[in-house]
Amino acid sequence: MSDIVQITVKLFAAYQEAYGVPELSLDFPVGTTAAAVRDRLLQEHPELEALRDVTRFGVNLDFVDPDTSLQDGDEVVLIPPVSGG
Repeated sequence: MSDIVQITVKLFAAYQEAYGVPELSLDFPVGTTAAAVRDRLLQEHPELEALRDVTRFGVNLDFVDPDTSLQDGDEVVLIPPVSGG
């Protein structure tokens, strides 16, 4: 069994603007949480730090808690607050 899980991260709004792509494929250690995915993106793009406490998490089309552990092949969505009309 591998010690690594590969996940797809779907990016929206400010996250997508920062990365310039709609999704990322990333490897993480087994046991990584949804919040750790967010933390890695914020580390890579510090300008997104303001989103730390307001981002919601989705895994495989379900809203989840930040401490939800990820499985190999999961699709993670980071959902920043969206304004508009």
